[in-house]
Amino acid sequence: MTETVGSPASAGESEAGARTEGIRVERVYTTEGVHPYDEVNWERRDVVMTNWRDGSVNFEQRDVEFPDFWSVNAVNIVTSKYFRGALGTPERENSLRQLIDRVVRTYVRSGVEHGYFASETDAEIFEHELTYMLLHQVFSFNSPVWFNVGTSSKQQVSACFILSVDDTMESILDWYKEEGLIFKGGSGAGLNLSRIRSSKELLSSGGTASGPVSFMRGADASAGTIKSGGATRRAAKMVVLDVDHPDVEEFIETKAREEHKIRALRDAGFDVDLGGSDMVSVQYQNANNSVRVSDEFMRAVESDGQFSLRARTDGSVTDTVRARDVFNRMARAAWECADPGIQYDDTINDWHTSPESGRITASNPCSEYLHLDNSSCNLASLNLMKFLREDLTFDADLFRRTVEIVITAMDISICFADFPTEAIGRTTRDFRQLGIGYANLGALLMATGHAYDSDGGRALAASITSLMTGAAYKRSAELAGAVGPYAGYARNAESHQRVMRKHAAANDLVRTYHRNDTDIHDLATQVWQEGLEIGARHGWRNAQASVLAPTGTIGLMMDCDTTGVEPDLALVKFKKLVGGGSMQIVNRTVPRALRALGYPDEQAEAIIEYIAEHGHVVDAPGLRPEHYEVFDCAMGERSIAPMGHVRMMAAVQPFLSGSISKTVNMPEHATVEDVQEIYFEGWRLGLKALAIYRDNCKVGQPLSAGNGDKERGEQQAGKEIEYRPVRKRLPKKRPSQTISFTVGGAEGYLHAGSYPDDGLGEIFIKLGKQGSTLAGVMDAFSMSISVGLQYGIPLEFYVSKFQNVRFEPAGMTDDPDVRMASSVLDYLFRRLALDHLPYEKRAQLGIFTAAERTEQVNGADVSQEQNELDSMRESVEHSAQPRPVVQHPGDDTEAGSSTELLELKLGKAADAPLCMTCGTKMRPSGSCYLCEGCGATSGCS
Repeated sequence: MTETVGSPASAGESEAGARTEGIRVERVYTTEGVHPYDEVNWERRDVVMTNWRDGSVNFEQRDVEFPDFWSVNAVNIVTSKYFRGALGTPERENSLRQLIDRVVRTYVRSGVEHGYFASETDAEIFEHELTYMLLHQVFSFNSPVWFNVGTSSKQQVSACFILSVDDTMESILDWYKEEGLIFKGGSGAGLNLSRIRSSKELLSSGGTASGPVSFMRGADASAGTIKSGGATRRAAKMVVLDVDHPDVEEFIETKAREEHKIRALRDAGFDVDLGGSDMVSVQYQNANNSVRVSDEFMRAVESDGQFSLRARTDGSVTDTVRARDVFNRMARAAWECADPGIQYDDTINDWHTSPESGRITASNPCSEYLHLDNSSCNLASLNLMKFLREDLTFDADLFRRTVEIVITAMDISICFADFPTEAIGRTTRDFRQLGIGYANLGALLMATGHAYDSDGGRALAASITSLMTGAAYKRSAELAGAVGPYAGYARNAESHQRVMRKHAAANDLVRTYHRNDTDIHDLATQVWQEGLEIGARHGWRNAQASVLAPTGTIGLMMDCDTTGVEPDLALVKFKKLVGGGSMQIVNRTVPRALRALGYPDEQAEAIIEYIAEHGHVVDAPGLRPEHYEVFDCAMGERSIAPMGHVRMMAAVQPFLSGSISKTVNMPEHATVEDVQEIYFEGWRLGLKALAIYRDNCKVGQPLSAGNGDKERGEQQAGKEIEYRPVRKRLPKKRPSQTISFTVGGAEGYLHAGSYPDDGLGEIFIKLGKQGSTLAGVMDAFSMSISVGLQYGIPLEFYVSKFQNVRFEPAGMTDDPDVRMASSVLDYLFRRLALDHLPYEKRAQLGIFTAAERTEQVNGADVSQEQNELDSMRESVEHSAQPRPVVQHPGDDTEAGSSTELLELKLGKAADAPLCMTCGTKMRPSGSCYLCEGCGATSGCS
């Protein structure tokens, strides 16, 4: 707990009120005279990280030190991603103590230098409390803090950036440069292009302007180049355009038109998988696009009225359109390719604490950070499950005190932080934007017996979020009394106070249903009242305090079951064991939920066994149907309806300074009208931003077995285009090779014939005795594959379909490059990939030769700047805690992540990309995807 210590006013006081002599810090988790490190059992582990598909070693560091309750997954991710120093040198960090000390001591030292603490004792207590919370996975800073703080690198602490661009060529070129620098550092940025004059307006020279969409091409190409130059993930960026811009309809259609191009290229036999050689001709793929809509526009949509598009140069009306037509175009484009998203401009700026310093025009790539142009936000997230007591009640007071300590540390970081541009540094220091948030909400709701899509679940989530932001702003007001309000506060004092009252008023409207959320809500009400009183005297230290970020990698670091505001992915998970091997486990929140719902132990065990076998709760023995909804997940037999996600976002949005990183996933059969309904309800319910993703809507995706390569027969731009495949026959004389093989004791031969100018054109497989049923089936199968290859179906498509297919015979092979195979087809198509596909495509599929695997081990990149290291697969379960497990020895030959395990249970493919680092299927995390094994993300930092 912290409090401020008063002092007489001095001549140097801020206008907001008298400053104090720093804050006093009370112990929350720690004991006087006992260091947090002395309260845990430490153990030494070897971190050897492999690509699960072929067993190649991607990273190795032995004899690292961690507490015994940290899971294998968390240890691997921290060791590979966050430890600094070259591998194999004495400078390399090898203990969690070193990592935490490097970061925490930098924070404490800066806090002392800038007068945050009333005494040395308070600084010491603060150091111990921060250390304890990080050691026990109570919270985590965002990744840039772990990468940079306390090292010789620039002290970059922010992952979220917003840039600006004006209607001049100099500004546009600066945009390209600044965005490139941010991408180079592994972060992302967003900006609004609406200041750039439209293609319907004239230049001062008399010519016609290019328009913002034209300049997007250059920025997109730059992002793609920088991505391909060093990162394994796409560059993360957001591009926003106002709905009244004359080029808005062109902007809406940009990515949808490119999706039509991808389909045409695919049907013509070109390589359009993510990273494919022919994807370079497809534009606008490196950004998320969003249209910024106004209340005026949405009311025109509601009433089927007209809406004016206005010139950027003089504000004159260039055209008048039917608002509903524009809105329908947005929904159809999003239905086709998931872009554009929507941002609600008037709602965003109505909650803006600093409007006198400029409007909020854009967001970071995931839409959770919304504030002034040329600014940044550093993030930290709390693990909500750490505040759940044994009696399944939430410890609201402990949560409040934790928030106070964390938000203090976050504010201190701005005192020593470095920034990518001078403008961003200046704005961030003047407004001190912070983004405290949380992870594990989905797990908390299930564990306490709440359905994610329920009034009770939303009340609990709203109360917790209100308490978090209320405590953060109360601490911010106390810090303003100690070290002064943010520099822009005096100019924006009235607006800031108005927004604080709006938050408090929204808190008063929360309806609670259970003692749990009632207790939290009562404390939140008290905290908001106290914060308003302190802020009226001193102002606030921070223009922004809270957001809900994806919490991807740091969520795994904290051993969280769910990320951000998301529900649980599924009821069964994939877990790697400390001593090697893996097992399928039932989600550890399930038994707590059954206990919260009143089920006796024996009955709960029977339900858990059923879930382990089937992956869902439908018809589970003894489970009452009215309790099914408690176990609804993002995927599975009973998945949460899209509007259920929207309603949860609406429940917590009034208690966030920024917004929420979340994509509303929709089933493939969803309609354009369904998208329109979600976008409209988002506005009506008071959201700030919203994005949707319809399953299998995109063609150019990472290879993923079963993802929609089938034709869907939709009309494109009002006309139907017919594509006819052309067969390219092999010449009479062609190069070929024959390979003998053994799989699980079964012998056979593979004959592969190629075109003279390279490229596989036919295969013949001899397996079984001549005239046998097996031999006949393999002959027919070979003929089918050969004809498909000659009609232009890429080999990598077949490889993605048939690798990991499981049936007997299976097991050891006599091939040094493919030591194990789950079936004959699994072996044959891995062998064909090794012989006929380039390294880049094989890397996407996780297929390497033995020599390549050895070379990866010997030549691994150990640069301190490397942020994306290869890793092994495993789930995020906390290995030291007892939980029900059901082991299936054969599962780990078929599944490498919880998503893939769920696919096996459902019997259908999940529409998620493969991790480009370790090859396993990723899972949704906010508005991007997260790899459970190595912590890599598809775009969010």
